[in-house]
Amino acid sequence: MTYSAEINRKNPTCLLFVIDQSGSMADELEPNLTKANFLADVLNRSLMELVIRCKKPEGVLGYFDVGVIAYHGSHAGPGFGGTLAGSHISEIGILAANPVRVETRRKRVSDGAGGLAVTEVKFPIWFEPHASGATPMCAALRMAGDLLADWCREHPNSYPPTVLHVTDGEASDGSEADVEAAAKHITRQTTHDGAALLLTLHVSGEGGQPVRFPASERAMPGAYAQLLFRTSSALPPDLQRRAAEAGVAIRPDSRGYIYNAHVDDIVTFFDIGTRPRLVGADR
Repeated sequence: MTYSAEINRKNPTCLLFVIDQSGSMADELEPNLTKANFLADVLNRSLMELVIRCKKPEGVLGYFDVGVIAYHGSHAGPGFGGTLAGSHISEIGILAANPVRVETRRKRVSDGAGGLAVTEVKFPIWFEPHASGATPMCAALRMAGDLLADWCREHPNSYPPTVLHVTDGEASDGSEADVEAAAKHITRQTTHDGAALLLTLHVSGEGGQPVRFPASERAMPGAYAQLLFRTSSALPPDLQRRAAEAGVAIRPDSRGYIYNAHVDDIVTFFDIGTRPRLVGADR
């Protein structure tokens, strides 16, 4: 395990989101807030923050390539809308220039006197919520592996790609062995700096407390949770540090997996997963 390559314009890294949009994503996380809607909001916010991190006086610099695969029914394919519809992975500057639309939203901010004021902010939308049909998880993971095989060949000196997979159910297009094989297709893709990372957020419908970045599958309640734990990558040091900064208890052998995720866990998961390293020197 290395995961020490500097991220810069010559050697960008790749972030690939794999998003479950099956029918159960219409279930509510809390009253009047579906899994699909909240997840789309968090994903769009994460994309916006990536753009901001890459924004310099001369423009949005190409530190990241970013893609979304969405899956539902019998379909797995590109998840961006608008001009980017049909694009699997886009350079961050192209992403920044092509949201589907830009909404105006209200946000509470400090008024400088100990209170809060309401202000309007611009919020770009690249990814729309959707929930219908079955859960073709295997197809989506295999597609991710195929895309990253090409990306790694083209970027052999880059920090390895990171896949953030969000699901709330079991695959409808294969057995547990098929899911494991599809996940391994991702983590077998490598650059000189290490293997691609697969991080999994399991938005389970089960009750109880979340299990965050566990180190043993014995902590998982059930065979499918154990499967998703096994297929998730061990957290490299930089992501361990990010998780610890977010207040999550981490062990050296923690995996990038959250079971029974709640609303706050979804935000934390995306924040940790989209910050693999500090952006390196501009060159």
